[in-house]
Amino acid sequence: MKKIEDKKQTQKNGSGLAARSVARFLRIGPRKMRLVIDSIRHQHPERAFQILMTLQKKAARMVEKVLKSAVANAKVLGMDESRLMIADVRADGGPVMKRFMERSMGRANKILKRTTHLTLILKEGDKQWKIPKNIESKEAESQTPQTEKKTAGRKKKTAGAGA
Repeated sequence: MKKIEDKKQTQKNGSGLAARSVARFLRIGPRKMRLVIDSIRHQHPERAFQILMTLQKKAARMVEKVLKSAVANAKVLGMDESRLMIADVRADGGPVMKRFMERSMGRANKILKRTTHLTLILKEGDKQWKIPKNIESKEAESQTPQTEKKTAGRKKKTAGAGA
């Protein structure tokens, strides 16, 4: 990411605080970025992180960084984390780098290297989201006894087969 700007703002229309994060000059096309941001629009940040972790796209990693920045901005502003939601997320086109590729018989084809300006705004919603407490740690605790049993069973089999 070229530049990330963190901005905290207060809405004038009485809707309360909003935490904003902007990443500019990202080297990916806006159309590719919009495929990812459409999947997290109007979601709770915790749910959005889960969605982004499952997506296997370059844009998902970029959106993840901007979302982390916006959540950090919300904490600084003192916003309630359990009521946060992604109010607005936009992928606007940035400057386009124009290149040429030579072709046969003296011709040339244009290559357009597009960039994106990504803006993400978090607001406090009316609904309070239920945030699961460390799902990963619960899964890790439940998996360790099972893996020990499997390995113990293998050792017995190999010991029995060699004797």
